[in-house]
Amino acid sequence: MDHPTTGPHPARIGAAGPTDQHRWHARVAEASVLTSRLDTRAEQYRANRRAQTANLAQLDAQLAIALGGGGARYRERHHARGRLLVRERIELLVDQDAPFLELSSLAAWGSEFTVGGSVVTGVGQVAGVEVVIIAHDPTVRGGTMNPFSLRKTLRALEIARRNRLPVINLVESGGADLPSQADLFVQAGRIFHDLSELSAQGVPTIALVFGNATAGGAYVPGMCDYAVLVDGQAKVFLGGPPLVRMATGEDADAERLGGAAMHARVSGLADHFARDERDALRIGRRIVSELNWRKAGPGPSLPVEQPRYDPDELLGIAPADFRVPFDPREVLARVVDGSRFGEYKPDYGTSLLTGWAAVHGFPVGVLANVNGVLFSEEARKAAEFIQLANQVDTPLLFLQNTTGYMVGTAFEQGGIIKDGAKMINAVTNSTVPHVTINMAASFGAGNYGMSGRAYDPRFMFSWVGARCAVMGAAQLAGVLSIVGRAGAEAAGRPFDEAADAARREAIERQIDAESHAFAMSGRVYDDGVLDPRDTRTVLAIALSAAHCAPVEGRRGYGVFRM
Repeated sequence: MDHPTTGPHPARIGAAGPTDQHRWHARVAEASVLTSRLDTRAEQYRANRRAQTANLAQLDAQLAIALGGGGARYRERHHARGRLLVRERIELLVDQDAPFLELSSLAAWGSEFTVGGSVVTGVGQVAGVEVVIIAHDPTVRGGTMNPFSLRKTLRALEIARRNRLPVINLVESGGADLPSQADLFVQAGRIFHDLSELSAQGVPTIALVFGNATAGGAYVPGMCDYAVLVDGQAKVFLGGPPLVRMATGEDADAERLGGAAMHARVSGLADHFARDERDALRIGRRIVSELNWRKAGPGPSLPVEQPRYDPDELLGIAPADFRVPFDPREVLARVVDGSRFGEYKPDYGTSLLTGWAAVHGFPVGVLANVNGVLFSEEARKAAEFIQLANQVDTPLLFLQNTTGYMVGTAFEQGGIIKDGAKMINAVTNSTVPHVTINMAASFGAGNYGMSGRAYDPRFMFSWVGARCAVMGAAQLAGVLSIVGRAGAEAAGRPFDEAADAARREAIERQIDAESHAFAMSGRVYDDGVLDPRDTRTVLAIALSAAHCAPVEGRRGYGVFRM
């Protein structure tokens, strides 16, 4: 069923009626409102919705594992010791009823380690200040760090640095997961580097220590600007009693070696001595309230309007089969303020949608794939639009659904390489915040041109069911089959059709598994897998966080025609 566009109420005619200018503004506003043509009774919509609902059930199951931490036994034991669970600490730290955007929840998915790693990261609001929170989960192998929790921690610190967000570490960790040390030790030093760099940039860092902070973990409170240690629980030392005894022969007492009282009264490491965990969280909130912190970017500059169409319908828009195109205007109609979208170059390069919108009052420039393929016209259009956004300091939202740049003799002769390079150059050198969402597919160099992970978007998310790889599984398997067949012909040997069919099937299974949204997020190649219905809320949090830093576009060149 087509949804009618509902615009501003028509002005009454009379002596005090609107001027021509007012009528012109009303027409412009009306023209910019997207009209949905989504038929919610169509079989395609129902099939899409069934597939996405099944995908969400799988996502919920994996998130439940992450929420479960080390399992019921270890959670109960932790509570029996009078200690709060990691998300209970976060809940008491952030402002009441304020959102907390958890990041990289599926880290370590598909590996030998617990889903989510041994750490919880995210963006939340504390004492009215947007912060990055990095919290160890002591129920997962004592909060020890594995290669995936390291990637997750480093990504959270990168988000803090790029967006100028204070960092609060909730520390209770046994240090490195020693059997994994070969994949940890070298890169783990980056944590201390990044904490030091944030401090040098004037971005506050805070450590609330609830338990062990051993070996390299001791440097987290040591590197932070503020350190709060909990009495009777915090143990901060480079070497614990067993290591000290082995190395020096000293029979050291844990409290005297690294307890909260010692660090508060003797070493001076502790800035605040907390009676218990709740006291530490209260002190942490007080520290943030006393920072006199100000956002360096502009606030929302436009009035906030809810979309005119139901975001629940997003579940039926993205096809179950990523090879089936869909109109991203239907997505925007359920995400952007007032469903308003000012399209740029609507009749040129039509497989890439570009234009202007707002999300919760934050202006954005939008680039969204329409049919998946990027041609030269689309590449030139994108490069020019990105420059325009930089000229007016407007963040960019990339909605990915691309199979890459077009190939073939005519397109190579037409300059697809140089045109694609212009688009990638513009993305690379753009300095306004980018937020990227993979809605369905992100393949080949299209991933790069649409601000994939290698191009440092401030935040990047995937819809459940999305895929990301060098190309689709069937295409990749087909290419390898063609190469194998050509090799057999060149060598003059017979081509084994049965072996080729088996190999193609195996490769398709492999690529399909590796390109799955869970697998990509498990490697921390994005910041999380989304329920499509949460897109608007997540974008609002991401854009608000990005505006904690200055929002400044690339200067030094004008817009050039290509």
